[in-house]
Amino acid sequence: MSHGSHRGDRRRSPSFRCGHCRLDVPTQAVGTTHRNHCPNCLWSRHVDETPGDRAADCGSLMEPIAITVRGGGEWVLVHRCGGCDDVHLNRAAGDDNPLSLLRLAVMPLAQPPFPLEWIAQL
Repeated sequence: MSHGSHRGDRRRSPSFRCGHCRLDVPTQAVGTTHRNHCPNCLWSRHVDETPGDRAADCGSLMEPIAITVRGGGEWVLVHRCGGCDDVHLNRAAGDDNPLSLLRLAVMPLAQPPFPLEWIAQL
């Protein structure tokens, strides 16, 4: 995703274009103060060192690789940077596509690291 401003320019534009699916994404979202991923495909761009600082030099696309859940039930996206392999946790936003979230959450069940036939032998 291109975040509409260069690293040295801290002004926020009202939207950015997703670098993965090309959707125009509003920077404001329910449930988060620092929009950091596309609500459609859940991909991000490595622009932050800490949430909202826009201080990362990498700028590569970050793939959503998993979902984790915090103690209060809050869903958190796990992103891995395609450029430097950093892994970041990002709160799910209120407008994230529910189907995309569920697809990501069930991926380990849909693609287990062993043949499903092995379960019948247990």
